[in-house]
Amino acid sequence: MKAAKLFCALALISSACRTSQSGNNSQPAIQPLPSPAQSESSVPNLFAAADGKVYLSWIETPAEKRHVLKYSVLHERGWSNAATIAEGRNWFVNWADFPSLRVLNNGVLVAHWLPKTGEGKYAYAVNISFAANGGKAWKTPVVPHTDGTPTEHGFVSLLPWENDRVLAVWLDGRDHWYKRRNEDEDGDEHGLTSLRSAIIDMNGNLYNEAVLDERVCDCCQTSAGLTPAGVIVAYRDRSEKEHRDIALVRFENGQWSQPETLFSDGWEIKGCPVNGPSVATRGHEVAIAWYTAAHDTAKVKVIFSHDGGKTFGQSLRADDGDPMGRVSVSLLANGEALLCWMEMVESGAEVRIRRVRPAGGIGPSMIVTPTSATRASGFPRMALNGEELVFAWTKLEDERNVHTAKMKLSALQ
Repeated sequence: MKAAKLFCALALISSACRTSQSGNNSQPAIQPLPSPAQSESSVPNLFAAADGKVYLSWIETPAEKRHVLKYSVLHERGWSNAATIAEGRNWFVNWADFPSLRVLNNGVLVAHWLPKTGEGKYAYAVNISFAANGGKAWKTPVVPHTDGTPTEHGFVSLLPWENDRVLAVWLDGRDHWYKRRNEDEDGDEHGLTSLRSAIIDMNGNLYNEAVLDERVCDCCQTSAGLTPAGVIVAYRDRSEKEHRDIALVRFENGQWSQPETLFSDGWEIKGCPVNGPSVATRGHEVAIAWYTAAHDTAKVKVIFSHDGGKTFGQSLRADDGDPMGRVSVSLLANGEALLCWMEMVESGAEVRIRRVRPAGGIGPSMIVTPTSATRASGFPRMALNGEELVFAWTKLEDERNVHTAKMKLSALQ
């Protein structure tokens, strides 16, 4: 087994040293990190806490319908031993709608996962749990939505809130159920998915459940960030003309703003592209990355704000010509953004990264790892760890496995 892992590590380094097929890409020194995840692991997520520590979460499925949500913390010598957050049967485990882990200002850990609530394919709920004492004892999970319908509740964003509470934002499909019930029509597909939020404390109390947008795209990830001016939430909207562009809401001065379009791509599509935005904040600086295929041209874009998301500059295209999206963005202290995304190539796809500067300068792209272009490969994740970047993704071989790697920021031009 050790020999096999060493072979995989050497293979990763070898593949990362070749030039991208876009023709003009230099290549960083990617260093594999031995993953704490066991076999049949998937849907990794990364989070960089305020104290600089990077947390990795993922799901292992050691037996049919039995799932275990685990996490690990990155130290100088590598990942810590895996610890269990929750386990259960009949969870909703999906390539695009995956659990998350966050750390509050008081050091308390918060995690979410998605248990099934009915026979329907997309009948599942959000479970949120807190753990003090370094994650040794996780509390009974809380459900932030109070409708109790067997419908979709997912694509969650968690943010630390004042008084050691957490803000949860999610996509909510309760209107599908209410419309079927009121019209007495089986299989009615005309209900709308909404964007909702609530605040939860460590004792399981809910506050201020709110509707942020009554009509949004059904299955694209949400993303949220905190600035001195307040909270900013980005998501894919859905107009009555089926335009699926990225929209924003902000929480300022004790209330949520009205939704507004971030950028009018004009992507008209009668279906969900399953490709949400990514928000990064640092002080008043904000960077948002997203994917669009408006006018039959696939693009990955980045846009910057210097006033906490109140106003934005011009969007910048930052892909290499044939992107799949699945974006992740981070902000550096100098205001530059680091963009991670998936690009199509002849052999399948590659996870790539590049610097994007607010003034318009775009650095050369670099290959993090080859990957599969299928849905099962999921969404690659990225997080800043001091002067290093950490990556996580699902690799598809004979079985699914979570892989991780790191690179020095100095390797990026």
